[in-house]
Amino acid sequence: MHFLSLSLSLHLSRTRPEAESGEEDMGFNWEEFLEENGATAAPHTSFKHVELSLQSSFQPGMKLEVANKSSPDTYWVATIITTCGQLLLLRYSGYGDDRKADFWCDVMAADLHPVGWCAQNNRVLMPPEAIKEKHSDWTEFLIQDLTGSRTAPANLLEGPMRGKNTVDLIVKGCVLELQSDSEPDQYWPVQVLQNIGGRLCLRYAGLDDQSHNIWLFYLDTRLRPVGWALENNLTLQPTTELRDLKSDHEWQDALDTVRAESMQRPLPLEVFKDHADLRKHSFKVGMKLEMVSQGEPLQICPVSVSKVYSEYYFQVTLDDLTAEGPPCSVVRHAESLGILPVQWCLKNGVGLEQPRGESVIQDFDWADYLKQSGTEAAPDSCFPDTQGFCKDMWLEAVNPWRPSELCVACITQVKGRLLWLRLEGLTKPVPECIVDSESMDIFPVGWCEANGYPLTPPVKPVCQSQRKVAVVQPEKQYVSPELLSVVYCSANGKYCCSQIFVNHRCFSGPYLNKGRIAELPQAVGPGKCTLVLKEVLSMVINAAYKPGRVLRELQMLEDPQWDFQEETLKAKYKGKSYRSTIKIVRVSDQVPDFCKKVCMKLQCCPNLFSPNLVTDECSLNCSVQTKTKYTYYYGKKKKVGRPSLGESTLENEMTKPARRRKKRKSIFVQKKRRSSTVDYTAAGSSQVSSPHRSPCHKRSHVGPCEEEEGLVLETNPLEWTVSDVVDFIKSTDCAALSKIFLEQDIDGQALLLLTLPTVQECMDLKLGPAIKLCHQIERVKVAFYAQYAN
Repeated sequence: MHFLSLSLSLHLSRTRPEAESGEEDMGFNWEEFLEENGATAAPHTSFKHVELSLQSSFQPGMKLEVANKSSPDTYWVATIITTCGQLLLLRYSGYGDDRKADFWCDVMAADLHPVGWCAQNNRVLMPPEAIKEKHSDWTEFLIQDLTGSRTAPANLLEGPMRGKNTVDLIVKGCVLELQSDSEPDQYWPVQVLQNIGGRLCLRYAGLDDQSHNIWLFYLDTRLRPVGWALENNLTLQPTTELRDLKSDHEWQDALDTVRAESMQRPLPLEVFKDHADLRKHSFKVGMKLEMVSQGEPLQICPVSVSKVYSEYYFQVTLDDLTAEGPPCSVVRHAESLGILPVQWCLKNGVGLEQPRGESVIQDFDWADYLKQSGTEAAPDSCFPDTQGFCKDMWLEAVNPWRPSELCVACITQVKGRLLWLRLEGLTKPVPECIVDSESMDIFPVGWCEANGYPLTPPVKPVCQSQRKVAVVQPEKQYVSPELLSVVYCSANGKYCCSQIFVNHRCFSGPYLNKGRIAELPQAVGPGKCTLVLKEVLSMVINAAYKPGRVLRELQMLEDPQWDFQEETLKAKYKGKSYRSTIKIVRVSDQVPDFCKKVCMKLQCCPNLFSPNLVTDECSLNCSVQTKTKYTYYYGKKKKVGRPSLGESTLENEMTKPARRRKKRKSIFVQKKRRSSTVDYTAAGSSQVSSPHRSPCHKRSHVGPCEEEEGLVLETNPLEWTVSDVVDFIKSTDCAALSKIFLEQDIDGQALLLLTLPTVQECMDLKLGPAIKLCHQIERVKVAFYAQYAN
């Protein structure tokens, strides 16, 4: 929300309450402050504009040309599947929906080019060997594949902007066009003076006085690329407040100058890729509504729709019955922040300012007011609704009386989509200000520190003893875990570590969901060891099939040689919350060992979470391991014993944490790596095993009262591959469940460990289908014990 007019900003900047210099000198530590006050930081996911600012400039679906892995002298077209910082997950054209050949590459290091580069530079375009025979005419295929697609911009693949995030493309001196806040068809160029994590300090073209500077987040819909006004037949002229400061000739000279500068330093259009498209509004002239005051974000007032400019913009005017002075009007659109339906204040127990000139009454009544004025209320459908905050959460917020200042702030009330903020650190008390929950003037805890911008702390942020600690131990400076991926650890001492990489393609083991692992950021850090590792562990817990179980495993993690610090971690599962105290190393030289032990505890590849980046294939060749082979890394081997018939005693094995997963999650068992041929034959056949026969066949029994036909196994189930198991299930009346076995990588050994409880829990089956499936599994067990167990 743009809180103030320029004149009010200028006036209050001279009378701004200053923070005590002593507090600024001592430094402010968010972690200690929150712990001391038992307070909670607002979740970073509630700040959508900050989330967007951390995203890559590359978008899924973009096409580019990349060198072939098998033949580096040739290139082929690839599609961006997803992004993670400067890393791109690519898939060669021609693979369709097949993900098996997807690969990660670093924009800064890989041989990447925009589509068309090979043609311009006489390079060879050739599909990878694996799919070379898939199409007879690859030229025709490429024409169809590239039609309507978007190529990755050349300036993001080469030159000084290579690999930069969207927000980093905006540099000092860049020029944009800014929409007037009183005339939606009127724009004027502004020049970037500062870019603080996407929050831009802008100066109107032609002005040198900083008193007219304006602060806006780069995602504000009022900001457009140079040329926008001309392309859309809009007016280019200064706002009404500025027009009299210079002559028309001077303004024109300023316009010509800034246009020339914009050509020298063009702003990539990728900057605007995340700008929200305005939806059409449903307001009509004369409609009444409530709105947070534009000039004073402390109160909510009745306003009227006084003008409709287009299907996207309308004007609201503060209700004023005195007719003293010009009306106070502002332009709004359907997604504007701070506009509310009639009766909103009444329904939420919030005071509504009476219109100026209205006789003073105890209770303002909208029904009487609408009847007297002969107007109608705007329907609720005209207003957006969103919210993601709670009372007493803490955050960082712009001081509306001095937009260049950010303060520590506490949410004192949450009503609908509005937040009441108490700004801390101001020596002169100010009333609580009202902001929308989607305002781009509020930020998560740690945002200022992450972007190197001063934060006005509370007058007494910490007790005296804590101040001494902060001075003696500078490494205690807090870095928000949510922003660790963009924080640079300037104090590179023994308590700071480098990045911890999440090597998505490494073996994820029995506890972790590989799909969730793939959605994690590529790296966390650098930063303070305990904070970086705590964030990594939090991500690990959230990526687990059963977060509570992983939390218990991590709780047992310890080493007498560690210099550790205990941290409380949380997990949620099926509506229940769990807490555990975890030992986390404090010094950088113990971080690699800590990461390795975490991986060992979770029985995944030791490189899954590691200070070392796995760019292509893991050195441990973990990609060839199946979900039943996790003990490969740690030298544990366990044979499948012979349980009694009926309910398998191997269920005891399955109750151990590493043996089962919830809902489409793999069932695990240690085994030696073997291969077998899929043998398949029809029921009742006694033919010799062939590559097309099932690993089993049925033996018929004569007589109506005899038990169900038995099963004769052609091969040992311990040697069945996943395909063998799938083929067997397809040959039964449970064929519809075969896909689950394929998804879970369930081979013969895993099949023998399945019992009714584990089938119900791990496959998320109801009792009826589970019993039916277990009956077929039991037949395999009986045949196995009879034919192969001895």
